[in-house]
Amino acid sequence: MKVLQLVTSPRPFFDQQVSVLEERGVDCTVLGVPGAHSGDSGRSVSDYVKFYPKILSAVRSTEYDLVHANYGLVAPFALAQPTRPVVVTLWGSDLMSELGWLRSLSRYGARRSDAAIVPSRTMSRALDTEHELIPFGVDTDLFRPIPRREAREHLGWETDRPVALFPYDRDRSVKDFPRARRLVERADADIELRTITGVDHEEMPYYMSASDVLLVTSRRESGPMVVKEAAACNLPIVSTDVGFVRETVENVTNCFVSDADGDLVAGLETVVEADGRSNGREEIDGLSLDTLGEALLGLYRRVLDSNEPAGQRTGVSHGV
Repeated sequence: MKVLQLVTSPRPFFDQQVSVLEERGVDCTVLGVPGAHSGDSGRSVSDYVKFYPKILSAVRSTEYDLVHANYGLVAPFALAQPTRPVVVTLWGSDLMSELGWLRSLSRYGARRSDAAIVPSRTMSRALDTEHELIPFGVDTDLFRPIPRREAREHLGWETDRPVALFPYDRDRSVKDFPRARRLVERADADIELRTITGVDHEEMPYYMSASDVLLVTSRRESGPMVVKEAAACNLPIVSTDVGFVRETVENVTNCFVSDADGDLVAGLETVVEADGRSNGREEIDGLSLDTLGEALLGLYRRVLDSNEPAGQRTGVSHGV
């Protein structure tokens, strides 16, 4: 099976998605939108104008079985190519965006595709068309508990204070670092706030295991995946009620979700006083990359085996 994967900007969870599909015999080609994306700055209209000819060229030159659009912005381009069935995955910051046109574009892509996917129950409730709920997977081999002392020695952290980890660029306004700093300052505990950004994905389990709590103060999120990864490391979590945080940690101990500063401060104090870990790894069972890979492969096969008109247009092999 050959699949053309369209994406705005690859993310670690997307790269892992491609890897688990390829492990199952799916030949994936990734085509990203031209141009650069950084922080809160998006691509230009001209970048997206250049994208469609690249898609047409790819589809004409290779007998792809289907096109998988990853993110609402690329869905219309996938649908505009005339010969291959389309699967659309919405990531969250598209369907749940503050921008009305982006929400509408994402819903349009989901309605017109041969299959639509959302990764969370929150998004499922917001999408009023038929879709599949397939959570993003976590690499539980990479994200695993590491003894705190070992992790701090690995990172060179010389501190005995409890650490609240803020896993974002403090200059990104949507992440609201000033609020994180304010919460730590208000807490009746000697907490050290540490921020990280731009570190290798493989190093993140060390930062999580070296910390005492993950602190998320985002105004909005499509996930965030960092919460699932922290849970896999048994790191307690204190977070605003964004994205799929609440449903991820609803049965996880030592985790607190609220939009009220007082509740978040109390959560920090409770976690630090307990000086323990969570049971997150146990509770996120079923969110592994293997589960994701099997779910996606099954969906691809159902799309290709369907009798919908788009599925009949391919004229290519449906076998893996």
